[in-house]
Amino acid sequence: MNISDAGARAGLPPKTIRYYEDIGLVTPDRDPNGYRSFSDVDIHNLTFLSRARALGFTIEECRALLALYEDKSRASAEVKKIAEGHLKEIEKKIADLTSMRDTLTHLVHACHGDDRPECPILNEMGGPD
Repeated sequence: MNISDAGARAGLPPKTIRYYEDIGLVTPDRDPNGYRSFSDVDIHNLTFLSRARALGFTIEECRALLALYEDKSRASAEVKKIAEGHLKEIEKKIADLTSMRDTLTHLVHACHGDDRPECPILNEMGGPD
């Protein structure tokens, strides 16, 4: 199957598939004319990568997860460790975004938004005088 068909089946643009090939995440066969030829296993791996990336896993985490997926003697503890680390990162980002939202909400409410030059939003971003 060619790259366009593979992309349609895996839900990925051809550019992403080429990138995944360049960095060694997938290695499709090549036809005699040099075109990529994707097998069902390639499609499955591309779909796996698409889902992992949609969950926010990094390329290196995807590489590790894919290797673990293909290793039938793997320990699920290894998979869980990667997922737990990623979950902690997501929770940290959520906490950071919540803090940003709370600060900005306070500043927006404190700003009169009128014709006066005083603005707590700008004052906060400007720091101490």
